Amino acid sequence: MTGFPRSPKLTRAGLVLISPESGNVERIITLQYASETLSRSLEVQGIADEPDRSQPLRLTGPAVETITLEAEMDATDQLEFPDQNPDTVESGIFPALSALETLIHPTSAQLERQNAQATAGSFEITPAETPLALFVWSAKRIVPVRVTSLSITEEYFDATLNPIRAKVSLSLRVLSVDDLGFRHRGSGLYMAYLQSKENLATKSLGGALSALGVGALP
Repeated sequence: MTGFPRSPKLTRAGLVLISPESGNVERIITLQYASETLSRSLEVQGIADEPDRSQPLRLTGPAVETITLEAEMDATDQLEFPDQNPDTVESGIFPALSALETLIHPTSAQLERQNAQATAGSFEITPAETPLALFVWSAKRIVPVRVTSLSITEEYFDATLNPIRAKVSLSLRVLSVDDLGFRHRGSGLYMAYLQSKENLATKSLGGALSALGVGALP
């Protein structure tokens, strides 16, 4: 049963991990059921009010944008076809959850390297670097991010306690040119994201002063 043949194909949201050096895609994490709501907060980066009142309209950099969303993961449909989804039968949604969790952990190899540096008496321990994460929510919203918070609520389990359904809460900090520097690969992606906003803003219908109950500005 395939459903109504003219029903639209739903585009899924997700995270794409790329190498900061080569730009090669290392992993794609698809959010199986996209959130029904997406919350965004933008904090203005302006000149402080008190030190310089002569420049109240000047901005010191891009707004700090934070994206929060909730998504659901469910293996029920895949378990209906066990021959086609052996990994799901064996592990439920553990692989998908683990892929998300790797975004906020150094790798075991990185931890071992840091330990080796410390054991050797290195004065500077190299911080672990993660792949560059891109949040993809339609073709108009592809933006570099850092995961700042991840919360997972596992709801149902199979007979061997593999999770088969979970709710995931994500908080993402958009990485701008201020965070990355213009020479970083992610900065080009951020600039494309910003330019997309500017292009869409030109298509806004706007309005007339009369709609605001004003004949003319004083």
